[in-house]
Amino acid sequence: MPAGTLYRGREGMWSWVAHRVTGVLIFFFLFVHVLDTALVRVSPEDYDKVVSTYKTPIVALLEYGLVAAILFHALNGLRVIAVDFWSKGPRYQKQMLWSVVGIWVVLMIGALYPVLGHAFREVFGS
Repeated sequence: MPAGTLYRGREGMWSWVAHRVTGVLIFFFLFVHVLDTALVRVSPEDYDKVVSTYKTPIVALLEYGLVAAILFHALNGLRVIAVDFWSKGPRYQKQMLWSVVGIWVVLMIGALYPVLGHAFREVFGS
């Protein structure tokens, strides 16, 4: 496959950027998660305080963003694998990208209530 084939066109450029950005965001989440989990050994009281801040509506929105990042990164990663290892992959990369976006949107709509339901109930009452 010639150099640059995978990310040809405007859509390819944005998928490349989005893949890197979501990867970095997921890395930073994992870094913070390891740190806050390690806090339980140092100070269980401080750990409880940190975890209590995670139960706010703002953090629920951030959690939804995390789900969005992980889903896009995973689906786009499968597309990249298909482009790399399927002989017809480069020819269909644009269609596969739009399929990834469509599947991602459907899954994100499906994740609205499970991830944000508690936050909506807290803000608007049940």
